[in-house]
Amino acid sequence: MSHPPRTHRDRRALWRSPLRGPWLTSVLGLVLLFGLPVLFVTGLLSYAAYNPNLSPVNDQTPDKGLLGFYLFTWPTNPSWLYRVNQGVHVTLGIVLVPVLLAKLWSVIPKLFTWPPVRSVGHGLERLSLLALVGGGLFEFATGVLNVQLDYIFPGSFYPLHFYGAWIFMAALVVHVALRVPVMVRALRSRDLRAELRTRASDTKPEPPDETGLVSPQPAAPTMSRRGALAMVGTGSFALLVVTAGQSIGGPLRETAVLAPHGRNPGSGPNGFQINKTAMAVGVRARDIGPDWRLVVRGATGRETVLTRERLLRLPRHGAALPIACVEGWSTSDQRWDGVRLADLAALVGHADRPPRVLVESVQRHGSFRRVVLSDVQVRDPRSLLALKVNGADLSPDHGYPARVIVPGAPGVHNTKWVGRLTFGNFEETA
Repeated sequence: MSHPPRTHRDRRALWRSPLRGPWLTSVLGLVLLFGLPVLFVTGLLSYAAYNPNLSPVNDQTPDKGLLGFYLFTWPTNPSWLYRVNQGVHVTLGIVLVPVLLAKLWSVIPKLFTWPPVRSVGHGLERLSLLALVGGGLFEFATGVLNVQLDYIFPGSFYPLHFYGAWIFMAALVVHVALRVPVMVRALRSRDLRAELRTRASDTKPEPPDETGLVSPQPAAPTMSRRGALAMVGTGSFALLVVTAGQSIGGPLRETAVLAPHGRNPGSGPNGFQINKTAMAVGVRARDIGPDWRLVVRGATGRETVLTRERLLRLPRHGAALPIACVEGWSTSDQRWDGVRLADLAALVGHADRPPRVLVESVQRHGSFRRVVLSDVQVRDPRSLLALKVNGADLSPDHGYPARVIVPGAPGVHNTKWVGRLTFGNFEETA
C-alpha cells in the first residue's frame, strides 16, 4: 500500500522537543557569536607566529594568496605571547564544543526542510548554511583531533585548518548578516531571568513563527530551558577543567586529562613536557654523540665548526622562557643556559646587525626539521642555542646536545638537536 509523501509540516513534526525555538537558538548563538571571532583571530595569530612570509621553509600554506594579507613579523615580546594565544585558542575551542552541538540540535529541523530549495534567495541561504555547519564541524573536529595527536586528516593539519577557518568565517558573516534581526527579536521575546526560574513542569513551547524551529506537535517537557542551558554549561565547564591545566600549569596541570602533553612527564631539571622524542624523529645515538658538530655559516661564506665543549667555553647567558605548542600545551618558565644566537652570528661576520638564520636539525624525519628565524628573533638577547636547562645538561628528548630557544616562538621553532646554523643567505626551498 503506497503512502502519500511527507509534507513540510509532517517533517517538522519529527522534531518534537518543546524547548526548541528562536529564543533558545538565539541564546546559544549569542555565546558562539562572542566566542567564534576570538577563535578566528587567535587562529590567524597562531599562523602568523610561524613567520610564513619570511621564507618558504616556514610556510605551511604556500597557496594562501590574499588570505595572508595580515601577516607580520612575529615579535619576541612579551615572551609568553604565543603561550597565551594558543592557550586561549585551544581551550576556548574545546569549551565551545557543547555549545556548538547544542546549537546544531536546536536548529536541526531547519537542516531537513522540504523542499530543500524554494527560491534563488533561499538556495543561497541554504548554501551558506551548508558552509556554516560543515565548516564549523570540520574546524572543531580537526582542532580537537590535532590536540589529541590523532592525525587522521586527508592532508596536513595546517592548510586544512587555515583554509577551513576562512570558509567557516565567511559563511558565519553571511549567516549573521541575514539572521541578526531575527536573533535580536527572539532574545527580546523572553526574559532570561524568568526562564532561569522556570521549572520543567511549567515549561511551555515558544509561539510558532516563521523560523520553523517550534514543533507543531510538541511533546511534554522533560527538561526546562534552564536545565538545557545548565547541561550545556556544565559540559563546557567540565571540558575547561580537564583541558585548561595544560596551558595554565601549576596544580591544574594534573587535571588536564584530555591533554596528551598536559601532565608532567617526570621530575628533575628535564621534567617538563616533550612534544617529539628523539626516537620518534629518527635521531640516533651517533647523531648526538661525541662526534656531533655544530656548523655555523655566514652570508659571506665564512664558516666555523664547533664541538659542544667549545660551545660550553663561549660566553654563556641565561633566560627564563616557556615552551608553547600549537596543540595548546605549554610549560612554565624553564631556566635555559647557552650561547646567544647573536654571538654565534658574530663568529661568522655578523657582529653588528645579525640577519635571519636557517636552523637545521639532525633529525631524519618529521616536520619542522628546518625553520627560519627572523632577524628580530636572532637579535633578542634571550634567543639562545641552549646547552643546559635548569642547571643540567639537556636530555636527549629535550634536544641534547644543543637546541634553540626563542622568546614568544611556537614550540616547533625552538628546534632541537641543532646541527647547522646558516645566517643570511641560504637555500629557500621548503
